[in-house]
Formats: sequence, structure tokens, C-alpha cells
Amino acid sequence: MSHQSELIATDIDAYLAQHERKELLRLLTCGSVDDGKSTLIGRLMYDSKMVYEDHLEAIKADSLRVGTVEEGPDLALLTDGLKAEREQGITIDVAYRYFSTAKRKFIIADTPGHEQYTRNMATGASTADLAIILIDARHGVMTQTKRHSFIASLLGIKHVIVAVNKMDLVGFSEDRYEEIKRDYSDFASKLDLPDIRFVPMSALNGDNVVNISDRTPWYQGSSLMHLLENVVISADRNLIDMRFPVQYVLRPSLHFRGFAGTLASGVIRPGDEVMALPSRKTSRIRSVVTYDGELEEAFPPQAPVVTLEDEIDVSRGDMLVHPGNVPHVGTTFDAMIVWMAEAPLVPGKQYLIKQTTRKTPGVVNELRYRIDVNTLHRHDADRLELNEIGRCVVEVAQSIAYDPYKSNRTTGAFIVIDRLTNNTVGAGMILDRTADAGRSAAKRPTEVATHQSLVTPEEREQRLAQKPATVWLTGLTGSGKSAIAYALERRLFDEGKAVHVLDARNARLGLNVDLKFSPDDRAENLRRAAEVARLVNQAGLISICSFLSPSAEDRAMVREIVGDRFFEIYLSAPETVCKQRRPEAGSQADPDAIKPFFDLQAPYEPPASPDLELPTHELSIHESVDRIMQLLRDRGVI
Repeated sequence: MSHQSELIATDIDAYLAQHERKELLRLLTCGSVDDGKSTLIGRLMYDSKMVYEDHLEAIKADSLRVGTVEEGPDLALLTDGLKAEREQGITIDVAYRYFSTAKRKFIIADTPGHEQYTRNMATGASTADLAIILIDARHGVMTQTKRHSFIASLLGIKHVIVAVNKMDLVGFSEDRYEEIKRDYSDFASKLDLPDIRFVPMSALNGDNVVNISDRTPWYQGSSLMHLLENVVISADRNLIDMRFPVQYVLRPSLHFRGFAGTLASGVIRPGDEVMALPSRKTSRIRSVVTYDGELEEAFPPQAPVVTLEDEIDVSRGDMLVHPGNVPHVGTTFDAMIVWMAEAPLVPGKQYLIKQTTRKTPGVVNELRYRIDVNTLHRHDADRLELNEIGRCVVEVAQSIAYDPYKSNRTTGAFIVIDRLTNNTVGAGMILDRTADAGRSAAKRPTEVATHQSLVTPEEREQRLAQKPATVWLTGLTGSGKSAIAYALERRLFDEGKAVHVLDARNARLGLNVDLKFSPDDRAENLRRAAEVARLVNQAGLISICSFLSPSAEDRAMVREIVGDRFFEIYLSAPETVCKQRRPEAGSQADPDAIKPFFDLQAPYEPPASPDLELPTHELSIHESVDRIMQLLRDRGVI
């Protein structure tokens, strides 16, 4: 389906050439059940005059039989094509619709809202550039709204339009719209969604869908269609890292040997030096060939045939890259997996892993945790059930060339295939960190010999009149970690003890200045702090560490690194109290990147069994220090 244009009647060739040059936007609609996703797509197509007359007549006939609206055609039936969907008034499978306007071409994926069809939503999101998340103005942010937002973030969708739908049922209330906007923004601050827009609308009546409605005079933004036509997606393409997975080797004659595939990222030109992975053999591009002839350059998502100047061994499943920009090559990696099968994912079971054009046997060695997508908390699990998401360690039989999914959605993605049924049972996104990085003190390289000190631990204890220990203070921002840490240091020093404080803010200014605030970088931040504390303990000193450390898994890693000298102190001030103390906990000079911590929006997992819990909303700093001192005396540290 294409938009109406005078060129169709006057110059069809010019129209087709114009249509071919338009930018393509892939988007999906998602949200909770009955939020109006299918109706919205139908309204977009209907108001833009993108529905054929015979199709519209069929919809009108079906509306009299199974429609859910009282007057006019039920526009949801434009996408709900399955008989079961029309009978129940819900979306079950992913429905794709194609249309264009004068500015852009669109492919819309209408995804189901029911929790049991989460895997279908993930399928639709895997190729999308933009997500429209619908929220029923009557119900606000629902569990499924959060679930779909998390999956959109996980699958690397950078642009989100939050459509607050059914505003006509709340009297087009500006207060209700602003309330929903605040609720969603609070939740979305925990996710990686850099571009979020909000639109109040009524998909049933067409308010703010294609045209601005006069029933929302308080809304000064754009209509949904205007946002779709003008959102900038060209910057989302990775044109830096050249990745060319080889799909097929063409050998039509003795005089031609080319490698066919779809360019995943980057730009490829004749004369470029390339390296074949995993063999690491190098050559240069002789030509970039298509059906229409040779190209001076190719870019994603073009699918050319590449010929090389040298006869190096390149097969299906290999990847051509620039020698100075090489992806990771290995057999083990960490990944987030969305499980899509009735039979659960069980660590140790053999599967097939397909990444780009390479298929290899593989196994999930370890399930690190399962994510509760409603709260974003992590939970221990020994399996993943249908529609669940977890972080896993994957090991494959043959080396693959991969990038983190965040930087390359093609080379960082893979699917899990059942070896018996050949069904796709899972979808994976490779993470930035390797499977071994900073996760376990037991995984230190064994080939590096350690030097032994000539001073024994017993001699240090006798000289310093203390035992080494790490006092780890954890709690929400504003709970008093830093204040108590430095007060404890003062008390121990006054009693003649050798002690130091490692504060999170000071560590970020030096030791960890290269780290950002992603979950993986935060884990690495804590790993380095734990290594410093371990070395300080080996010198016989007491180390006081003040870190938010919101993840229970990361704190368990710290305990493993430090060992039995580790004491976890939980400052359990409630969030309301911490918010009141926020001006003391963080200044306006704090960068935007760490705003979620100072706004108390980062998910925090309280310790299940800390060595000591301090309700700092009830205790003074002096009383808190007294209790920690008593703990250290009881444990024989001082």
C-alpha cells in the first residue's frame, strides 16, 4: 500500500524512482491488553487514505459480525487477521502492515499484549527502529507496559513513542496525562531508552494520530504521524565497524569466485584491506558486485557479492572485517536470552546456536540469573520457562566472530535451535562483558605465579594489634553510607587502628574513571573496589568501602573476592527518608549519567542476610558507628 500521488497517473516511472529513494522505518506497537494497538494502526492507515476500497468494505462487513465498536468500521480488524483474533478481540500473532507517505515507507508490526505471547512481541521488536508503546489512559502504566518497555530496551530500540490512548474516556484530562507521563518516566529511567516522546490521543476517534486535535489545546507537541515521519534513524546505523558475514560462496566458472552476504554494518569499497575470521587471513577487495553491476561502495543493508584479490580460504559462516577493527572471536560469551519454547531452557542441554550465517552446536553452561521484568530485580534460577528472560553463559563448539549487541544488532544477536525439532526456542543478545570478566575470584589466571610476602599475616596482626577486615556499607543513596564510613574511620584511627576508606565517588574520579554506569560497568566498578580491599587486607589494614552496590549478585562477587574477612553492613533507611536527604547526598554538579542513583530510581536488591543492619533513619551516625565497632569486637577484628 502506498500513499496517493499525482505521479502515479502522470509518470509512473518517476513515482517508482521517488518511492525507491524513500527511507524505510520499521516500527512496532506494543503495550498491555486492549490498549488499542490494532485500532491505532488501523486509524493511521485509514486517516492517511492507505486502505483499498474493497478491503474497507470487507472490514465494514466483519465489523457488523465481530466488531467491538458501535458505529463505523472496527479499524482493529485491519491487522487482526486470524479468526481467533477477531472472535476474541485480541492480537495473538505478529501482524505486519506496509504503507508509505510522501516522506517515508513504513513496516508496522502489531504485536500481542498478552503475557503468554511475549515471545511474539520479542520477534516483532528484533528488527524495529522505533516502538510505539500504548497506555490506556484509564489504567495507566501496567505490568505488561513495563514488560514490553524492558524488552524494547533489551533489543536495542532507541526511539520510543508513548501513546497515551483512550484520552476521550478520561475527558482529555491534562492532569491524567501528566500523571501517566511521570509514572512511565520513572520506570523508563532504569532502562536504556535514550529517546522517548509522549503523545495524548484517541485512536478510535483519530485525535492526535494523523492530525492535531482541538480537544487537547494544552498539548503543544506533534501528532503521531508527524513524529513517525520525522524521527531521525540514520544516526542509529553503525557505519564504522565493517562486518560482512559470508552467506554463500559463488563459483559459476573458473574465472569468478565471489562471496555473497548481507552487510551487517560499516562500509565496504574496492581496494579495502579485509581479514577473514576466524582464519585471520588477509586480502583486499577487488570488486563489489550486484545484479546491476559493480559498486564503488556498499553499506547496510545491501547484499552484494565481494571478490578478493587473493585466493584465501573463505567459507559460509566466516566473516570479512577490516584488520584494524576486529570483533571478538571466541567460543564463550555472556548473553541475555529470551526463552520462546514450552520446554524450559536447562543449563547443560545441547542446542544449535545460529549467529549471523554460522550455525554451531552449543550449550548454556550457566544461568546467572533470571530477570523479573516487572521490577527489574534479578533472581537465582536453575531454568528459564516460556517467555522468561535471563543472563546466561553460552559456549559454542566453533569459534564465532561477534560484537556486543548494543553496538551491533546483527553480529551481537543469535537464536537457539532445538536439535531434535529444529524449532527456534530462544533469542539471545550478546553482552559487552566476556563470560569470565570479573565474576569470580576462582577464575584468576593460573599461569601467573604470585609473589609471597616475607611478612606473615600473624606478624602483621601482632604489630598492628588488629585483624584485617573489609567493612562494606551498602544502601540507597541518602542512607548515610559515606558519613558513617568516614566517622568509623575516625573512631578506628583514634583507637590506634590502621584503616582507610574507599568511597564510591572518589573511586569514580580515579580508579574507575574509565567506567560508565551501565549494569556491566557498575559490576566492574565493584570488582575493582573489591580487589583493592583484598590487597589492603593482605597488608593487614581494615578497609571501609562505601558503595551503593544495588545488585545482590555483584555483592556476592565482592564477598567471594575479599573472602572471609568481608562484613556486609546494610543501611536500611526507607526510600522516603533517603529522598528527603537527597540534597545532602548529591549535588547539582552530578552528571546526568548518574541521575538515576540520586533520584533513587535504580533498582536496589536489599541484602538477604547482612552481617549487620543499621536503620539509619532511627540511629544517629554516632550510634551507627557504635554498633559497627561492637560487631568488629565480637568478630575479633579489634
